Amino acid sequence: MTTVTTTAAPSSASVSLTANRLPGWAPWGLVAVAFLISFAVFGIVAIGQDGLAGFNVAGAVIVAMLLYIVLIVTVSLAAESRRHAMDRLMTGLVSTAFVLALLPLLSLLWTVVSNGILRFDGEFFSYSMRNIVGEGGGIVHAMWGTVLITLMATLISVPIGLMTSIYLVEYGNGGRIAKAITFFVDVMTGIPSIVAGLFIYSVFALLIGPGISMGFMGSLALSVLMIPVVVRGSEELLRIVPNELREASYALGVPKWLTIVKIVLPTSIAGIVTSIMLAIARVIGETAPLLLTAGMTMGMNTNLFDGQMMTLPVFAYNSYMNQGTTPDAAVANAWGAALALILIVMVLNLVARLIAKIFAPKSR
Repeated sequence: MTTVTTTAAPSSASVSLTANRLPGWAPWGLVAVAFLISFAVFGIVAIGQDGLAGFNVAGAVIVAMLLYIVLIVTVSLAAESRRHAMDRLMTGLVSTAFVLALLPLLSLLWTVVSNGILRFDGEFFSYSMRNIVGEGGGIVHAMWGTVLITLMATLISVPIGLMTSIYLVEYGNGGRIAKAITFFVDVMTGIPSIVAGLFIYSVFALLIGPGISMGFMGSLALSVLMIPVVVRGSEELLRIVPNELREASYALGVPKWLTIVKIVLPTSIAGIVTSIMLAIARVIGETAPLLLTAGMTMGMNTNLFDGQMMTLPVFAYNSYMNQGTTPDAAVANAWGAALALILIVMVLNLVARLIAKIFAPKSR
């Protein structure tokens, strides 16, 4: 008996998953073409008007992204299918939204760096503005004031905010007290910074007397702004810790407080440190509350409890608003202080990442 094996012919309806697809380099090539056309057109327009100095980079990038969307959709409709073209359209829209969100940040960084780097020298970081009239001087007193005031505000805010978030997650159980705390934290999150400064100034004016200013008052004003940010960030991170970890610890007879210290906090320490850094970044550039509470001085003062203290945001504000007889030098000082403030925030974020990496639970 002979067995005949019949091989079915491939159906004409079957379609290869890789058929009628653009090559991987095509989208990047169209991006390059779109940017080339847009920058060429904007360059010609700028040369015809004010020269290359008037070249609108942001406008050229936006037009290039819109041109890319048109090109990729048109090419996809011709070479692929309508379904693929719709996918390319949505990808292009998401990419354009990302570029639009990135443009203000890049523009801000470029402006601050290009203007602030002019004053980055040894004198700028080793001298204060005491007895300086006109050009010269530095920001050493403002840097010390910023670091000390922010550090004290962090020491006040982190324990209060972290303990509050632990209560809300581990002990509150959705009770009335927990709901009231959550409500007031949400209210505090949205208060203007000037209100925090006025509140601290009013309290000290009633307790000590009007007209008083010192660094500790500035720290308290910043802590009013920091605490709700720490609470909300830490609360969300504590909630995502798996309950299985808590239950396993309880099953071994470990008390609740020790479970929180040894299990819950180490598991979420990386995110908690990140939320603390976000809170510091939220307040380190505040000007209005510090003008009311810490005041300003042209000399060095490292005592938080005696006399006024200068901070970098107040220094930048004062340099720009009171330019004196040398406006160019004053504006350069303001840009230099702004760049120094950005660098301090960057260093703090790097330190926070290092701390989070060191104390995060190790995987085995």
